[in-house]
Amino acid sequence: MNYKLLVIILLCVIFLYKLMVTFLKLRSTRNKIPANVSDIYDAATYEKWCAYRVEKCRLSIISSCVSLATEIVLIAADLYAAFAGLFPNGLVPQLFAVLLLSVLTEVVVMPFNYYDTMKIEEKYGFNRTKKGTFFVDQLKEIVISLGILTLITWILALLHQALGDWMIVAFAGVLMVFFLLLLFLFPLFTRIFNKFTPLEEGELRTKLTNLLTKHGFTVRAIEVMDASKRSTKANAYFAGFGKTKSIVLYDTLIEKLTPDEICGVFAHELGHGVHKDTLKGQTASLIQMLLLSTLAWLTLRSESVFTAFGFDKINYGFAVILILSVEFAIIAPLYGILVNAISRRHEYRADRFATEEGYGADLISALKKLTQTDFGDVAPSPALILLEYSHPSLSQRIDAIEAAPAFTAKSADSPVSEEAADDLSKA
Repeated sequence: MNYKLLVIILLCVIFLYKLMVTFLKLRSTRNKIPANVSDIYDAATYEKWCAYRVEKCRLSIISSCVSLATEIVLIAADLYAAFAGLFPNGLVPQLFAVLLLSVLTEVVVMPFNYYDTMKIEEKYGFNRTKKGTFFVDQLKEIVISLGILTLITWILALLHQALGDWMIVAFAGVLMVFFLLLLFLFPLFTRIFNKFTPLEEGELRTKLTNLLTKHGFTVRAIEVMDASKRSTKANAYFAGFGKTKSIVLYDTLIEKLTPDEICGVFAHELGHGVHKDTLKGQTASLIQMLLLSTLAWLTLRSESVFTAFGFDKINYGFAVILILSVEFAIIAPLYGILVNAISRRHEYRADRFATEEGYGADLISALKKLTQTDFGDVAPSPALILLEYSHPSLSQRIDAIEAAPAFTAKSADSPVSEEAADDLSKA
């Protein structure tokens, strides 16, 4: 079998799939806006959003083309093997060499990342990242990625050499433990990039604490992250395992939402905790780890796979590149459709939980403001939702919240005026 030609063909198929998704995103700029989200953007702002989406998609297409061309050259010219030949023989140096070259290829797309952040995001008023911060962040990401990949690949090599074909279950278990460890260490990783300060005492802190303790969850900490030094976009998340949670609020979120709206967002997140959606998500992750382990087993069964790319024997670093960038990337869209469908059901249920807690109207108001702040898509194509969305569209979520028996309408300031909404509906 001509493995080199097969890999190049698969890389092209993956590229075409990504291109299709990008065109679906562009298609959203021509979709009719549902009535229940027509108040998010006025006509002028929506026109600006369309221009923003077009610029982002065009840059994504160019960046993807450059990435594809780079990968094809590396594969076709056996450059991974040639680069590994510059390093000493031995398990760790050889796998490290290939992974190093793979990570360094990210430098090729760094100018596009720079243009995206410093030009497009800046042009539309979202960027607050300084040039120095951008490059330091890029360097940190490269170092962290290389470290994690090297460790995982070294473990794979040891298990394969020790267990042979029996490595599948063992490696899946290792990956799952590593995945859970990363979740546990995520709060520490975020502190490499951002500063955190305790949320001051007051109405918001009291409401969040009461909301969580009402359902038996202990709040370990409520902190504010200085997200505004990089972007104007707002977010928030839970950190921690089990019933001991930390709450992290972007400072931009506190600036834009009322205390009740923030409670609505966290009532939704609490719904995930009550229904153990995170645990179910970890089950899906375990299945993914088993898939990756099976692909590793198949890839490592024959040295001819590696000799086809210029190696004289199995190179575990190159095996990981094939597994992540080619093999799993081919099946990921199908796996993603199933996982995302389950996730969307969980999102509806979490919205319903927030509604039952009395925050339905506040959640709608918060979601609208966040969509407006983050320049979100208010009319995504159904195919795009099916393929890519782990959450329902905002319009679908609002319909479900308002249809819930516990929903009570609540007067709230709209993100834009009624006159602006009328202008948009006529546009």
